[in-house]
Order: sequence, then C-alpha cells, then structure tokens
Amino acid sequence: MAIKFNREAYNRVFNDLDKLRDFCRFEGKIFNEKDLYKNDAPVWIAYNKHQGWLRAKARNGGKNFTPRRK
Repeated sequence: MAIKFNREAYNRVFNDLDKLRDFCRFEGKIFNEKDLYKNDAPVWIAYNKHQGWLRAKARNGGKNFTPRRK
C-alpha cells in the first residue's frame, strides 16, 4: 500500500515560499516562513500587493501612463 503524494501542491507551496523569500530579500522585509498564506501578516499583504502590481504592469505592456491633470 503506497502513499500517494500530491506533487503539484508541494511544488506550488515551495515555489510560493521561494518567491516570498526573494520578495523579502529585495524589498528589505523580514522573512518568516509562517507568514506564507497568512492573510493578516503585513509581509504577505505587501507581497500580494506587489504581485498585483506586477500583473497590472504586464497587462499594460510596461507602458508609463501620465496621470491626468486635475
């Protein structure tokens, strides 16, 4: 009787952990593995905002938009 492992789930978790570690390293945040997927952790909130910004940047093709004058 062999145990079946969900390899995709493990890979996703470790890839997310590596991405969070790199974000903390480059942005000067304190890295703690317990903050992964923890919605009330400040580092996780900042990481999600950064990921959203990267998605928006890719969606806009990297264009620089000037804000409208008020």
